[in-house]
Amino acid sequence: EEVALNYISDCGFRNKLAPMEILGKKVMWKGSFMSAVEITYRDAHGTVRTWEALERVGISGIVVMAAITPAGSILLEKQFRPPLGRDVIELPAGLVEPGESMEAAAKRELIEETGWEAGSIDFLTEGPISTGASTEMLRAYLCTRLTHVGRNGGDDNEIIEVIDVPLPGVQDYLLTMQKAGTLIDLKVFGLIE
Repeated sequence: EEVALNYISDCGFRNKLAPMEILGKKVMWKGSFMSAVEITYRDAHGTVRTWEALERVGISGIVVMAAITPAGSILLEKQFRPPLGRDVIELPAGLVEPGESMEAAAKRELIEETGWEAGSIDFLTEGPISTGASTEMLRAYLCTRLTHVGRNGGDDNEIIEVIDVPLPGVQDYLLTMQKAGTLIDLKVFGLIE
């Protein structure tokens, strides 16, 4: 990393590039859950440019949970995703309501989608989901000490199949599902580790 920074400095790039900055944002379209925005920014060469992106409406964050059952299985979900027109295997995840803490949302969403309640919720990491298309930030949690408390399947607009996969066989399971044509959300591969 230090060599790369020295190389940039030696080539004079650092001296030629100005700090980039956001100049403004205009909502182009707003729906019930998403909005399309046009972001105006000044690039590192001083040129004013625009970028189109999506933003969530009426939420304060997004959570995803790597939930491990007492038997040592990870809880995955399979659901049809209209933007892709296909089933996708994912980890339990959901939107954070305004005024709700991230941890409370993770606990609520895990129960709603899987029927399992977490006795322990530990922060793993946080970061952007799709840096070129969305302003969404995702916070990931490890959920353990699970207790089965009720039915699963999500809320009224979700049809979720909960899949309980033993951790030692999860990579083989995901590979088999991919070969069968089911899409796998890339977050699954990163967070099961």
